[in-house]
Amino acid sequence: MSADLVLKGGRVIDPSQGLDKIADVAFEGGVVTAIGDGLDTAGAEVRDVTGKIVTPGIIDLHTHVYWGGTSLGVDPTMFAQDSAVTTMIDTGSAGPGNWPGFRKHVIEPAEPRILAYLHVSFAGIYGFHTALMVGESHDWRLMAPRLAVEVIEANRDVIIGVKVRIGRHASGPSGIDPLIVALDVAQETGLPVMCHIDEPPPSYEAVVSMLREGDVLTHCFRPFPNAPVDGKGNVKPEILAARDRGVYFDIGHGMGSFSWKTAKAMMAAGFPPDTISSDVHAFCIDGPAYDQLVTMSKFLALGMPLAEVIERSTVVPAKALQRPELGHFGPGNVGDASILTLEEGSFPLADVQGVVETGTQKLKAAGVVLGGRWWHGS
Repeated sequence: MSADLVLKGGRVIDPSQGLDKIADVAFEGGVVTAIGDGLDTAGAEVRDVTGKIVTPGIIDLHTHVYWGGTSLGVDPTMFAQDSAVTTMIDTGSAGPGNWPGFRKHVIEPAEPRILAYLHVSFAGIYGFHTALMVGESHDWRLMAPRLAVEVIEANRDVIIGVKVRIGRHASGPSGIDPLIVALDVAQETGLPVMCHIDEPPPSYEAVVSMLREGDVLTHCFRPFPNAPVDGKGNVKPEILAARDRGVYFDIGHGMGSFSWKTAKAMMAAGFPPDTISSDVHAFCIDGPAYDQLVTMSKFLALGMPLAEVIERSTVVPAKALQRPELGHFGPGNVGDASILTLEEGSFPLADVQGVVETGTQKLKAAGVVLGGRWWHGS
């Protein structure tokens, strides 16, 4: 059977299969059909990607793309094109009260895939702005577990988990209690929790100690206070125990949650993140996070090999999502691909505290394949 699309001559990196070689990738009927040398191109659209990197569709596990419905939302189409991201996971922009609009007006019309963690707070993240900041978990009256379960049961095709935000800014006087509610919803629905952590109280250790196998702690390389390492650079015991029981540690860069100091200490301690994500929103898309590829490039600057950076942005987040059809080029898998360039030079890379490190490599978007068709790129 002839292919619909063949990407020819790219450097194919698929960590799930241990692939890093020059090869062609063929798609037919919306799925991956073959990887190899000199694939048959008769009747197919052919894209010459010589000199470029071809990866399974990049997954950004932490985004805010309820554009127009929340103050922090960004346009998912523009973001996907700029980041070569094929799957965006919105992390709690919407709660049970404003979910229908998010689904109808953003998720369904979007060509890139959007999945979501539903916020356990009724209106999701509704008061996030540089001029006005209201932590949605402050007000116990907004916790909506029954409604959250109802919305999840009616939308299991796109809701993949439960979101909650904990910390001095996000939950304030409610402390750690909203996490208890989120875990209850997760237990009832059989889904994982993604938990945000900001400044104490409560402590990073207290929060991560409540998370279960398959749950996600996002903002895992945040700065002091509430960093995952102590002043001597030692990873805190509760964090090691959480990884041992299967908790995922996600970057979630954003505007306040990635520190070079923390990142260097964690990498030196042999504790890389499980997943790399941007936490892109309206107040960090112009810096310091920018997008998924800039966030990934920061890990190249930290010495993480390119294949591992890609692994933590493809197959590992797919596992966290329990979507095995995503994140790798296995035959019959979803036909998504990200085409990248790796530029060499001198690139200033800032963390959320304004500390700048200079990277020598930077990933940039060169094209996107969605469902086996060329969607964006020259």
